Amino acid sequence: MAESLRDQLLKSGIVKKVQPDRGREPKRPAGKPPAAPARSRTAQEIDLAKAYALRGQAEARERKQAEREAAEQARLRRERKLRIQQLLDGKALNKADADLVRNFEYAGKIRRIHVDAAQLAALNAGELGVVQHAGRYLLVGRDTAEQLRELDANHVALLVAPGGAGMDDDGVPHDLMW
Repeated sequence: MAESLRDQLLKSGIVKKVQPDRGREPKRPAGKPPAAPARSRTAQEIDLAKAYALRGQAEARERKQAEREAAEQARLRRERKLRIQQLLDGKALNKADADLVRNFEYAGKIRRIHVDAAQLAALNAGELGVVQHAGRYLLVGRDTAEQLRELDANHVALLVAPGGAGMDDDGVPHDLMW
């Protein structure tokens, strides 16, 4: 009974004696695939590799072109914004103590600007205009509003046609329903 469990299992044939293998490949680290045997590439594989390379180059060119166009558009927007700022500097006629409100439609919504009586009459006659700049509505002269319209028409919020076409002598539009 002096036999060890190992010896007993070997005698019964349940397990086999493990002998160290010599000349075998060393174990490779987990996660690495086995190296493929060296083989020559076929013409089809070479063509496919060239096609992928050409496609990558074309995509890189398209991406660079799109980036250049976006940079150019941004530069044009900055220049236009600067010209608009220079045009509007010191030309705003807004008054802090204005007591009348002139409502107008801009960008699908009803907006308002505060004016005094003389400015209201000039605005309705078409001598003044309202422009939108930096989130504010500025009251400016007609010539300034026309110059701004040439630069960017989206900034002109209100510019009444001179002469008040479609209005009676009292300034009431013909189509106004009471």
